Amino acid sequence: MKKYAPLLLAGLLASGPLFAQNLAKVNGVPIPTARADAMVTQLATQGQADSPELRAKVKDQLVTYEIMMQEATKLGLAKQPDIAMQLDFARQNVLVRALLQDYVKKNPVTDAEIKAEYDRYKATRVGKEYLARHILVKTEGEAKAIIVKLKGGAKFEDLAKQSIDSSNKDKGGALDWAAPDAYVPEFSKALVALDKGKLSETPVQTQFGWHVIRVDDVRDAQFPPLEQVKPQIQEALQRQRIDKLLADLRSKAKIE
Repeated sequence: MKKYAPLLLAGLLASGPLFAQNLAKVNGVPIPTARADAMVTQLATQGQADSPELRAKVKDQLVTYEIMMQEATKLGLAKQPDIAMQLDFARQNVLVRALLQDYVKKNPVTDAEIKAEYDRYKATRVGKEYLARHILVKTEGEAKAIIVKLKGGAKFEDLAKQSIDSSNKDKGGALDWAAPDAYVPEFSKALVALDKGKLSETPVQTQFGWHVIRVDDVRDAQFPPLEQVKPQIQEALQRQRIDKLLADLRSKAKIE
């Protein structure tokens, strides 16, 4: 008995890590512990804390999945054309996602590139921004009548309640600070022609209807600090790189 003890001990030690790699077995089929770890990690991103209770639920769910998958396999469902196609699509999605994640990881956007893109875009934001109000109505006649009332001393904020622009009618027709190019051309042209505190003398027609416009203030164009827009710039640059990757791959592919 003693001569076999070292071999038996070695076998037990060797089998320990292998056993630890499996969460459970269902009809002899092992469920890897790594699968549970991945599921717990995913749930953690949704706000669930890693705990023995959560892991017990995950184990129970994975066991249930394995039982159901084995039953589906036994029934030959994976061989049905529509199911086989769905499995193929799922495999494609996983591989495509893995490819993009690998590419982004190997080709990270640097802080220097983000800063350069920030400076380039910032240089284009020159000129003025306007703080304006407007009243939008369906006909030119309605707009002219509003202008007459405003010139007669009526308050813009009161008349704005009849605007068909529901996004700001209850705010006195107030619009946020914006550059002229944020608006449709007709509105923009009328806006820049007005000085601070001035009202449009004639109604302005756009695709939305007829506008009465007042400029409350004008300032030099503002731009948010780099840290505020850094995530958006990084995402945009990554998207550009991925678009280039896809274009390069397509150019090399033989498509018939």
